Amino acid sequence: MEFLTTQFLLDVLAIVLIDLLLAGDNAVIIALAVKSLPPREKKIGIMVGAGLAVVLRIGLTFFAAQLLLLQFVKLVGGLLILWIAVKLLVQDSDNAHGKQASNLWEAMTYILIADITMSTDNILAIAGTSKGHIGLLIFGLGLSIPFVVFTSSLLSRIMDRFPIIVIIGSAILGRVGGEMIMTDPYVKATFAPPDWLNYLVQAVLAVGVVAAGKLLSRKVEATPKIMATPGKGAAVD
Repeated sequence: MEFLTTQFLLDVLAIVLIDLLLAGDNAVIIALAVKSLPPREKKIGIMVGAGLAVVLRIGLTFFAAQLLLLQFVKLVGGLLILWIAVKLLVQDSDNAHGKQASNLWEAMTYILIADITMSTDNILAIAGTSKGHIGLLIFGLGLSIPFVVFTSSLLSRIMDRFPIIVIIGSAILGRVGGEMIMTDPYVKATFAPPDWLNYLVQAVLAVGVVAAGKLLSRKVEATPKIMATPGKGAAVD
């Protein structure tokens, strides 16, 4: 009869909505990381990346709350997310100009780092909603698998057709990194930032990630032209 109570059904609905919302962060990083891979490796990357996200959530479930209370954990995680966002944007520009595509292992490295830094928040939301109910917790973690896989696959296909999505995805990761930094226990205790400053930092970092990625991409594109100047024995591309 527990499964028929209104509160239980509301908790199930809340977990479904949380999984839908939180799958987006992981899906963006997975889709960006595998975008330039061949079709077969792209499918492997999406499946393995989604699997890593779920495995990490399960492994971190039992001490997620304690981990988030440690100073600098979210701060470092946010900085890593910002670095990954810029790196993936530069990498996408390299691929668009015919340079060597990333390999599967490099994509997996990006996904693993991002999953480690983002999974704790996701777990905490599901664990809090389940209120200690092991059945609801398992349901929430299990449901996140198809959500992440489906969303990653969909985003990857959209990115192939509409390159602007890559920029939007990087901006989203910039916002996520900013949120993690501003909600770190050390930052909150030391600076006590108001909500408006939190949102401002997220917006600035979302734009800043895209600007930094574009700037670095131009420098990378210009490097071969500088090295290959006429009259110095180097061929011009």
